[in-house]
Amino acid sequence: MSASAVAAETTYLELSEDGGGAHKFYEVTVAGTEVLVRYGRIGAAGQEQRASFPTEEKARAAAAKKVGEKVRKGYAPAVRGGRAARAVTRRAVSVVQPTVRQHAPVLWRMRTGSSAFGIHVGDELCWVGNQSGDVYALGHDGEVLSHYKLPDGVKCLVADDFWIYAGCDDGRVYDLSSKLPFAAYTIADDLDIYWLDIREGALGIADARGGLTVIDHEEEFQWSRRSSGESAWMVRCDEDAIYHGHSAGVTAYAADSGAELWHTRTNGNVLFGWQEDHSVYAGTGRHAVQKLAKKDGRIEASYRCDSAVYSCATSPQGKYVFAGDNASSVYCFTADGIRLWKLTTGCGAALSMQYHEQRLYIVTTDGSMACIDVSEQAVTAANGGNIPVPLDVKAAAATTYQPATQLVTVAAASAPATGGVIVECVDVRGRLRIRVIGAGSGSLSASGYHDDWNVQFPREYRVAGARYLVEDLVASDRGFYRIRGEIKRLL
Repeated sequence: MSASAVAAETTYLELSEDGGGAHKFYEVTVAGTEVLVRYGRIGAAGQEQRASFPTEEKARAAAAKKVGEKVRKGYAPAVRGGRAARAVTRRAVSVVQPTVRQHAPVLWRMRTGSSAFGIHVGDELCWVGNQSGDVYALGHDGEVLSHYKLPDGVKCLVADDFWIYAGCDDGRVYDLSSKLPFAAYTIADDLDIYWLDIREGALGIADARGGLTVIDHEEEFQWSRRSSGESAWMVRCDEDAIYHGHSAGVTAYAADSGAELWHTRTNGNVLFGWQEDHSVYAGTGRHAVQKLAKKDGRIEASYRCDSAVYSCATSPQGKYVFAGDNASSVYCFTADGIRLWKLTTGCGAALSMQYHEQRLYIVTTDGSMACIDVSEQAVTAANGGNIPVPLDVKAAAATTYQPATQLVTVAAASAPATGGVIVECVDVRGRLRIRVIGAGSGSLSASGYHDDWNVQFPREYRVAGARYLVEDLVASDRGFYRIRGEIKRLL
């Protein structure tokens, strides 16, 4: 008998919090050996996921597990339609019809399929991540080089030297630096994560309630603070402090202790943040980007836009300041606040942006990543109506990589021949730690490594007594090792 002919069993749950908190539903339907999950904001159609199982018993067990997980997070049985839809409070609330006619000189663009928040632009690659869990790595010419399929809701992409991390709505942060992504951090599942930043392995997490949480390279809690506002869309980390932007302004905390250093009320709720060496920049809901001194929080300059600012960025050392508003326009200002130009993107409002070598890269509400030529010559031509025809990039041919559910295994006897470094999971005062055993290309001595340093290593792969082969280890200034490349388990 087909699954469609079997009576379906449906469980409908909702989580609705006061004060602008969560307002979501989760529905699980079991029909024979098939399980359909539908989820999203109350009042919306939501997204769907389907899965098939070998037997009806396994389908029901999988459905029960999903329901149990949601109930533990605060969801409760409800009647569909009993609660009305609530206005979306996140940044992608609306896109105002642009009034400016001049189009930005877009060199290339790629549509990813859903709203995109995550962006990182480095010397070699451009990265974009969207709400459907798609992350693409592109060359600066727009060539799609790889595609990663992660859980839904890639809110941000952050870089920490060589390492690239993607924060998702499942409460995990995925390392995209090797061929196969893996969960490098697992964050408390009761945090509704809005934004992340990372420095030397220490992760700063801003959440929907205005909280800031810091965990270290071992995924262990360091400190947490609740700022005076909510909806914290900005967190930026440097050596000395963490800068936290929320509905009541920007608060700076000491990186090591979490002690409050200063608080500055901005011109409206903070919707995005950027930093340079001596200043932080807050894009606000009241039509302005504000520049704050890292030393004391003093407002050094304001950059006035014509609508709510969704994102901002600067050229090196803040020589030029860029902004994207909810009317799909991008702006450029001088350091002291003079507006040089305003152009329309042609592909939605810029939810995040980054400048790199006279180009402005944006990711937008319609799911596009676009590369804009912001050189003086290109902008002058665009203001005169002379704009290039953008290259529309296709992503269909990109190789897709998904997080590994388990590690590749190799025989221990073959490890020396394959190269790399052997590490072991050991119990240190009741906690599982990863320590160096030896170099795979020679004898099993720890020569050249600190045998009392821990290795940053995903918790889900730690098994007491197990040994692993990693491609390479890099020493951190904070006294631990970080993995570069693939992880394999030794048998």
